[in-house]
Amino acid sequence: MKRPGPLLTLLAGLVLGVFMLSLNATTGAKTASTYRESPGVSVSPSSPPTSASPSPSPSPTSSPVPNADYAGRTDDNSSAVAVSLRGGKAIAYFCDGHDKESWLKGDVKDDGTMKLTGSNGDELDGTLQDGKRIRGTADIGGQRYSFTADKAAKPSGLYRATATVRGAKLDGGWIVLPGGKQVGVVTRDGTPSAAPVIDPETGAVTIDGQKIIARPVTP
Repeated sequence: MKRPGPLLTLLAGLVLGVFMLSLNATTGAKTASTYRESPGVSVSPSSPPTSASPSPSPSPTSSPVPNADYAGRTDDNSSAVAVSLRGGKAIAYFCDGHDKESWLKGDVKDDGTMKLTGSNGDELDGTLQDGKRIRGTADIGGQRYSFTADKAAKPSGLYRATATVRGAKLDGGWIVLPGGKQVGVVTRDGTPSAAPVIDPETGAVTIDGQKIIARPVTP
């Protein structure tokens, strides 16, 4: 039996080489299709979620002026003045115990100065001195009064009551001075007169036969 010649050997090697090339091409196509991305979907590396830093809470603001009540008299001893301070705000009451009165309010600056305003152009300018007293002037009804109001401890201070008694609208204001003396005015339907004495412990007062309650006034 004759052995295959060189030509047959060469032909066999050529067939084997074509077969291997065809196999590699098929495998590469499958590999590429396996990792092909879906249309419309983008792939990006994942990144860790970021948390927003919380906004700092606003710090509460407070007035350096302490909360307190002050009561005193004008330099000519004709009238009384009371001032209540709370949180940098002030409310004041001026009355002569007969027929003149005025409610005023406004801000208190950090240095203890205040400019309070009321109706009919009334004004009160005051300065807190060492937290012990308020010294200033009150322009009431076109007249100027200088005053000093000392720091007051309960029951001294400023009180007010509003009510309707026998069809009349009542609005009363009282200043209880250190030492217990009271100065007040009650207005009945716009007509002022001297106020009856209140019980400073309870605020009870009887006006025109009806008992009402006067309460401490703060801004």
